[in-house]
Order: sequence, then C-alpha cells, then structure tokens
Amino acid sequence: QAQLVESGGGLVQAGGSLRLSCAASGRTFNSYTMGWFRQGPGKEREFVAAITWSGDITYYAESVKGRFTISRDNAKNTVYLQMNSLKPTDTAVYYCAVDSKGAYRNSVRTSSSNEYEYWGQGTQVTVSS
Repeated sequence: QAQLVESGGGLVQAGGSLRLSCAASGRTFNSYTMGWFRQGPGKEREFVAAITWSGDITYYAESVKGRFTISRDNAKNTVYLQMNSLKPTDTAVYYCAVDSKGAYRNSVRTSSSNEYEYWGQGTQVTVSS
C-alpha cells in the first residue's frame, strides 16, 4: 500500500531551522508534483510549497517565500522542506501529499489541498518565541 511518512519535526526557537523529510513507500511518486501543507491549531490546512517531478520548478506560499526551500531526491523517493528563520506562526502539523493529476508537468498545477492525495500522518513543528 502506497504511503507517505513525514519526519523531522520538533521544537525550535524562533529564528531557528528544521529540515522535514517525506519518504514514499509502497510505490514511487517520482513522476508527480509533490506538495507540503500545514495545519495550525484551530486553523484550516494551508498550502506551503510544491515541487514538480523534475525538481526544476517550485512554488511557495507568500508567507514562507524566502525562508523555506522545497527539494526532492527521486533516487531516495523523498521530498524535503528546509525551514529557516522560523516564526511562532509557523507552528503547525506539516503534511506532504501527491498531486496525482500532476504527472510530468513543468509547472505546479494547483495549491489546493483538495487536489492532493496520499496524505501522511504529519509531523509536528513547534516554534517558541
């Protein structure tokens, strides 16, 4: 059964950094756009970043642009999210998912969570002030 497993979350002080990983098992998603989303306390799930299958094209939410970097290693079936200059407002459970309609695309098709599948269990990121 295909699944995604996120890891790398934790507690960090404001201004610190974390690197999240999203590993695929059961099948590969190397030909698909992958996305990171987050859900803070009492908030709806929101888009963070996405990367096309080749890794050449990335797209970020305005709130994280310049601070977060999404990347992927298709040989390891893994997608990463490097988070720098973290703020307390970044506190959330972070999820990765697959745009299953976004195979071999040269642009990010959508940032809507409704269009992504194979959600992992998430990893908690807590940023203290």
